Amino acid sequence: MAGTSKKPGTPEDRAGHKTIVGPQRELLDQLLDKWGHLLLAALCRQPRRFNELKRELDGVTQKSLTQALRRLERNGLVERRVLPQRPVAVEYRITPLGRTLEEPFSILRSWTADHLPEVERHREAFDQGAGSLH
Repeated sequence: MAGTSKKPGTPEDRAGHKTIVGPQRELLDQLLDKWGHLLLAALCRQPRRFNELKRELDGVTQKSLTQALRRLERNGLVERRVLPQRPVAVEYRITPLGRTLEEPFSILRSWTADHLPEVERHREAFDQGAGSLH
């Protein structure tokens, strides 16, 4: 179209907020999936072996844990280190890039703790029918 200029970079919505698209959305999905943020929080505290993580994350299956750790490792947020012992053991630790997520995740956890009572009141009202469309 003549006279239409497309801005380079990340698209914005009408309010000027950056739109989450493609690879950025994929990364957010991986960070905020069921286990990703919990793994990062655990590894920010200290390096852990696979079975330690499995015990700490109640309910995670071996397959889900393996997949989540591989995604985090692929993204450069976690590193896997083979320990020189018999039998062979593997340790996972947070990388400097992964550590940059510690503060934003801490803020999110604090927000959930601070606002959970209000959210629960909204849930209860919604579940009792007050949340239906008007």
